[in-house]
Amino acid sequence: MLILVTNDDGIRSPGLKALAQALQDLARVVVVAPDRNRSAVGHSVTLERPLRADELKADVFAVDGTPTDCVHLGIHGLIRQRPDLVVSGINRGSNVGDDITYSGTVSAALEAALMGLPAFAVSLDSDQFLTENLDRAAAFARKLAKLVLAQGLPQDTFLNVNVPAGTCQGVELTRQGKRRYGEAVVCNEDPRGRKYYWIGGSQAAFQDIAGTDSFALQQGRISVTPLRTNFTHEQSYHHLQGWLDATHKDN
Repeated sequence: MLILVTNDDGIRSPGLKALAQALQDLARVVVVAPDRNRSAVGHSVTLERPLRADELKADVFAVDGTPTDCVHLGIHGLIRQRPDLVVSGINRGSNVGDDITYSGTVSAALEAALMGLPAFAVSLDSDQFLTENLDRAAAFARKLAKLVLAQGLPQDTFLNVNVPAGTCQGVELTRQGKRRYGEAVVCNEDPRGRKYYWIGGSQAAFQDIAGTDSFALQQGRISVTPLRTNFTHEQSYHHLQGWLDATHKDN
């Protein structure tokens, strides 16, 4: 079997190294990751220039592109074998609530799922990779990978995993949470008196909703959230169909 490992923090991230090492005894592990930090690039794809991939050592490639590029290039250009699983992480910092839409880590798993491959993203709720926390995240990723390889995942579904720092109080199946928005842009002046703007100036905060990914982390539990590749909202679809039918009659 083959596991493709990627991330958005870059090829030198301790989280990527820990993840790859934890999965070594399950299958052949091939690492295809960005050559630098590509955090918060979302599901972007490089189309206006060619990509370059440097093989740093056997089965380890650094790509001058996004996490989505890495998954696409890894599967269709660098690996001669279709992966049995794609795992993205271990990310420095959580990816919960609305933040999953920005996350390159989560988007890499999404790209794999769009290709029909089982995939999950794993993030650590800390800005520092302390050994104890990183070992816990890697160990859980290994357990989940083993389970997914054996059981598979539902069609059009991938998983978003977030591991708390410090004492762990168990594992919870969760839903996507909701961010509490505050001051999102900081405006200041440079030494020459010109204004500049910095997006994301305030501390991230999330609504305290039981059963969500962010709430589970607050309670010290590992959060596992199933996500879908199809964004269609079925309930709204049928509701809006009534609107369109009425509009058609009026015309």
